[in-house]
Amino acid sequence: MNSPIACNVSTDIKALKELIISVPDFPKKGILFRDITPLLRTHFNETLDQMSSLIEAYNWENIDLIAGIESRGFILAAGLAAKMNKGLIIIRKSGKLPGNVLRMDYNLEYGKDALEMAKGSGRIVMVDDVLATGGTLTAASKLAENANYHIQDILVLINLKNLNSFEWKTIPPKSVIDYE
Repeated sequence: MNSPIACNVSTDIKALKELIISVPDFPKKGILFRDITPLLRTHFNETLDQMSSLIEAYNWENIDLIAGIESRGFILAAGLAAKMNKGLIIIRKSGKLPGNVLRMDYNLEYGKDALEMAKGSGRIVMVDDVLATGGTLTAASKLAENANYHIQDILVLINLKNLNSFEWKTIPPKSVIDYE
């Protein structure tokens, strides 16, 4: 693959955070949903710049694929894969992928779910939009390793630090925006 392009991180993180809308009681009572739609609408490239800058340029050379977690993680992972000239793999909710897939059941902060992905190989970066309790990222990470991928890094746009102390083995998540 070609070398990744240089990152532009001139956009202020505070300015990006101001574009995120907090939606109370969505999708269920008691949940405070962080809507990134306005941020992506007006500052998608800047968001990708900030996310890509979380990994040192020389470390991008040791990454083969970007793994996006359904559903908003797909958006960010696809953008990063294009920006950094990497392949894209997807981790989907149960029943959404054809063929022989691996499955991982897990608990959400507001219910239960399952993730699936195809087997493969390579060094990957896991990407999701929001890290809340860590349930989805834990399941996705276990699933990726079971599918024969080697996790090099974990990127999230938003980390709700007051809800988790997530770390996958010795890999802490890297985030652009934190809520304490």
